[in-house]
Amino acid sequence: MNNGQKPVGILALQGDFAMHGKMLDRIGKPWKLVKHASELEEVSGLIMPGGESTTMLKFFAANGIAPAIKEFAAHGKPIFGTCAGAILLAQNVLNPPQERLGLMDITVERNAYGRQIDSSVQQGTCPEISPQAVEMVFIRAPIIRRVGDGVRVLGRCGDLPVLVEQGNLLAATFHPELTEDETIHRYFLTKLAK
Repeated sequence: MNNGQKPVGILALQGDFAMHGKMLDRIGKPWKLVKHASELEEVSGLIMPGGESTTMLKFFAANGIAPAIKEFAAHGKPIFGTCAGAILLAQNVLNPPQERLGLMDITVERNAYGRQIDSSVQQGTCPEISPQAVEMVFIRAPIIRRVGDGVRVLGRCGDLPVLVEQGNLLAATFHPELTEDETIHRYFLTKLAK
């Protein structure tokens, strides 16, 4: 089914990587877990899952994968960050400020929806991707507070941008892998062919 194309990588240092794998299994797209910088050479794109962004940064520092991810992006390889992954892609992070990859011209505020108890499932809109509402799971989610000129807002929940795209980068403040809706992952997979 993959016609010789490399699998999609799922960053597996910490967080919700297993559910992304299950989503790609449902779609029928081959994937592999990525734990080391050298493994990025074996994948066509990278999913950076939700989890705890500060913990992920500790793993980044320990194994030196951050420069490799930046190089991966610089070579036009698609990267999809969900929740904590979106935080790591952001140019600026608030509440509190923290290290990040700085690849996407957005500013995000960490845990802006509240604590774990404030997590929710909502319906959002992604009119360029889906004519139907898209189920969105928010867990201690960030809010995108600023969107740069080169960033397209693809999805909203209420008045807030929740799915954004800049070139080969895609970021969601919600967890599409925790739903049965394949819309967002299928959209990311279209970026692999570009």
